[in-house]
Amino acid sequence: MKITAPMVKELRQRTGSGMMECRRALTAAEGDMEIAIENMRKAGLAKADKKASRVAAEGMIGIKISDDAKTAAMVDVNSETDFVTKSEDFITFVNLVTDLVLNNEISSTDELLAAELSAGKTVDDTRRALIVKVGENITLRRLERYTSTGSIASYVHGSKIGILVEMGDENVALGKDIAMHIAALNPQCVLEEDVPAAVIAKEKEIISGRIKIEAEETGKSKPDAIIEKMATGRIKKFLSEITLVGQKFVKDDKVTVAELLKSNKTSVVRFSRFEVGEGIEKADEDFAAEVMAQVNG
Repeated sequence: MKITAPMVKELRQRTGSGMMECRRALTAAEGDMEIAIENMRKAGLAKADKKASRVAAEGMIGIKISDDAKTAAMVDVNSETDFVTKSEDFITFVNLVTDLVLNNEISSTDELLAAELSAGKTVDDTRRALIVKVGENITLRRLERYTSTGSIASYVHGSKIGILVEMGDENVALGKDIAMHIAALNPQCVLEEDVPAAVIAKEKEIISGRIKIEAEETGKSKPDAIIEKMATGRIKKFLSEITLVGQKFVKDDKVTVAELLKSNKTSVVRFSRFEVGEGIEKADEDFAAEVMAQVNG
């Protein structure tokens, strides 16, 4: 059967695949459109599975907040190269899945992957099709969904760092300033009591050991009681550095975040900070290598 241009065009519209790939699929299916689509889908799933082991450490943070600032969603979607994150297809996918989380009670990536994104297609179906189209592994790494009786503010820095902050009241403007602060200074938690006891104990052990070494190097050993007192003081400094309320406010270092919140008669209930690629080991590649990887699929 002769494969015509309109047939190729229809298959491209229905699958989003390249012209030559569609022509080959139609030829193999002897012009049967449905068989061609089925064969392409099978081949696409195989390609997507093959790419699943490849490291995806680039990406984009998607954030959406309801009009009343009571519900918010944040999603970390990863790709192999920064090149792909700038494509319209990738950005559209991130926006769609973030909207889906915002408007549905989804609390895990497994739930998100199984959720229906469009008629008859799950998020995972769409993700796999995108992998085939862009030639890179695409992963949904993590998500957060907040609901609040106060308000929720957000900040996104260059699409690579995303922050959600739940405020104790409806001060969204201050919440955004706090979110910007969190993006810049990366606190680990809100309050000192939120820091795990094991973390404090380990830090105190390290500090005590350092004090002993410093004393030995100067030839002036210190009694255990003095070391304990010095270590306790340094722990206070450590806690002020890693807790949100203890840090100096990034827009005015004359006040701490705790003082800022007190003066505004509000509080921070919780926050989440996503940074693309954090904790993922990525091989060093130059731009040329990234482009060739994209070309070769």
